[in-house]
Amino acid sequence: MRLVVDTNILLSALIKKSATRKILLHPGFEFYAPEHIFYEIENHKNEVIKKSGLSEEEFYIVLDSVLTNAIITPENEFAKYIPRAWDIMKNIDPDDFPFLALALSFENDGIWTNDKHFFRQKEVKVWRTKDLLKKI
Repeated sequence: MRLVVDTNILLSALIKKSATRKILLHPGFEFYAPEHIFYEIENHKNEVIKKSGLSEEEFYIVLDSVLTNAIITPENEFAKYIPRAWDIMKNIDPDDFPFLALALSFENDGIWTNDKHFFRQKEVKVWRTKDLLKKI
């Protein structure tokens, strides 16, 4: 499966060894994320370190690990989809338009997120962790 992965998924996988991390490392999946994800992860780094008990060095080691099956996509590769994604997400959650824009830009199976607000848009299929666990 080819999925765009939302930041909350990666943050969850960083905080603890879980089903989320297991899915991220599963070879049957290919994940995509906008490069904007690094900005969001960096903004939550201290919170993740506190909740996980990881040192800063361990944080980056685990981050590298969970991104093994992820393709980080520069914004210029999906830029023409940004206006459409913005129109859809501006009244739902404007911070998430890059994920929708990326998902609109190539053939994929949807967005993996645990944010309920993504279900308010109808352009791209949304997967929850429990849905993906049934696939492995």
